[in-house]
Amino acid sequence: MIRIGIVDFDSSHANEFTKRFNHVNIAEEQWVEGAQVVLGCPLPSEIQPPEVVDKYARTFVEELGVPIVKDPAEMIGKVDAVMIESVDGSVHLERARPFLEAGVPTYVDKPFTYNLAEARQLVALAEAHGVPLFSSSSLRYATNLVEFMADDSHGAVVGCDAYSPASLHERNPGLFNYGIHGVETLFAVMGPGCEGVWCVSTEGADAVIGRWADGRLGTLRGTRAGSHSYGFTAFCEKGVHPVTIDARYIYRELLKRVVTLFETGESPLPIGQTLEIVAFIEAAKRSADAGGVPRLLG
Repeated sequence: MIRIGIVDFDSSHANEFTKRFNHVNIAEEQWVEGAQVVLGCPLPSEIQPPEVVDKYARTFVEELGVPIVKDPAEMIGKVDAVMIESVDGSVHLERARPFLEAGVPTYVDKPFTYNLAEARQLVALAEAHGVPLFSSSSLRYATNLVEFMADDSHGAVVGCDAYSPASLHERNPGLFNYGIHGVETLFAVMGPGCEGVWCVSTEGADAVIGRWADGRLGTLRGTRAGSHSYGFTAFCEKGVHPVTIDARYIYRELLKRVVTLFETGESPLPIGQTLEIVAFIEAAKRSADAGGVPRLLG
């Protein structure tokens, strides 16, 4: 059984993931096999107030029965793998560094980082120490999205319009904060190979067009006004296929991939694709700041 440590408690993920791994306070259909959360480490957050972090940490200990430590370094030698769960992408390099340097397989929750420079540093650090590294939004592994991509009856995807909420926070600029879910959806359908983007941003939404190297166009609408949902419309060789994402099992399906990472040392998603997603978001922000002028991925 793989022993997992969880770092940061500024979202529900620390507890929701633990429920699924440890088979506690959740329906059996949500269980994930092969790993167990054995330690947690709540650290200060610049996105959530201390009382929110404290509430999640108390639930972790009192309801889920898992102990916590004060310093992430205390986990090293007591866990086989780690999950960095901070909502704040600007601290991910700092949080992951001691584990990568110690050779501990690492999952970094979305957003991977808050800029491309630190994303490259994270990848370089993992490669220098030969450590498996993985990051993804859970939306990528929604059951009906995965089933759609496995069904070749619709032919090749020639374009995609994706959508998701895209709330903003200065610690995670632009789409890094929550629009990352829609970006991951777009890339799950289109695949890698985006070269440049155009982005127009208003108070209520971001509208992004990505141009892929093979000439295909993919678009993202990140919403901040009106109703919100997750989904995409895939334009294929054999039809136009709208899909509203079924989010009931997204945590379970993501965590299955996390276990695969920890068991095999192979990332379910090539880390180069994660870097491309970060570059896409950064280029979209540069385009928006320039009033919609096209920008190449860095």
